[in-house]
Amino acid sequence: FIWDTLEHAWIEKFNQLRAFKAQNGHCNVPRNDEQNRSLGKWVSEQRSSYKKKALDSDCIQQLNSTDINWHLCYHSWNEKFNQLCAFKAQNGHSNVSTHDTRNKSLGSWVSQQRMFYKKNALSSDRIQQLNSIGFIWDPLEHAWNEKFNQ
Repeated sequence: FIWDTLEHAWIEKFNQLRAFKAQNGHCNVPRNDEQNRSLGKWVSEQRSSYKKKALDSDCIQQLNSTDINWHLCYHSWNEKFNQLCAFKAQNGHSNVSTHDTRNKSLGSWVSQQRMFYKKNALSSDRIQQLNSIGFIWDPLEHAWNEKFNQ
């Protein structure tokens, strides 16, 4: 007999998360994944509760044991930044076009960073990181200067 159905449901989802990690190597369960939709929603709810400081310390400890990424947006930003670094190493520049079909997602991310920068919505740490690889904040101005200096 199960005394605490909520605790039982939590443990069940936690075990599903451990199985997901064993299979995928991470705990970033997509919410739009047909097979894991309810698990993705559950993980999202755990992150939300954690941010609101409404998650039980035992739950936090158990989730920490899986190396869960509490701040997914930081993780995905760093992932894209690393992709940009690899792109630059391969192509000699960091000016990824949104029309580049092989790098469409990265091109959109680059465009988004420029927009955030113009709106003063990009942290100084991120600006510094992007500057460190010679990020081009204004491609039109950069192209004009290149032509002018020839």
